[in-house]
Amino acid sequence: MIKEPNIKKEVSMKRILLVAGLIIIITCAPHAQEASISKKVSFGFQLNQYQKDFGLGLSVTSPYFAHSRLAIRVRGNLMYLEHLKNENITWTPYSNISIGVVGVTAYISGFIKLYGEGGLITILPSSDFSNKDMVFGGYGLFGFEFYPWQKGCYFIELGGVGTGATADKVLSNPIYSNGFLISTGFRFHIK
Repeated sequence: MIKEPNIKKEVSMKRILLVAGLIIIITCAPHAQEASISKKVSFGFQLNQYQKDFGLGLSVTSPYFAHSRLAIRVRGNLMYLEHLKNENITWTPYSNISIGVVGVTAYISGFIKLYGEGGLITILPSSDFSNKDMVFGGYGLFGFEFYPWQKGCYFIELGGVGTGATADKVLSNPIYSNGFLISTGFRFHIK
């Protein structure tokens, strides 16, 4: 008597091996990626919104230290305040510089990194809308980095900034660079 192969058992075994292989890849590969990413300096570009002010900027992040959990990040942004000038609505540029500490809280499958960041911010307002040369404050945010490739990532950051800055040369003295902040962009890791 000729035995016919049991196709159901063969398909089940292939599925089990496929799932086991995927589990091994997902659990082992991220650890190698985490270690190599954390030892590199990264440079980034971001689009921002600080309260109602739109901006764009550059950032530099140090290599991670303290068991790959902490880093220092410096940012410089060119921001635009929308306000009324000579009966026309205009965008006046100003800049800000920040330095903060990044603390990694978790890695998810090695493809997503969750972190928090907080630090100091210095605003360099335009003389078109402010009498002050500098305004100091603080910021805090949480972020998500997504790693589609090992040399870089996309990120999204949400948080808040507090500076007490007001445009004292503009009618009604509106506040700027205070409140909710959102930032998105990409970072490249350099050896």
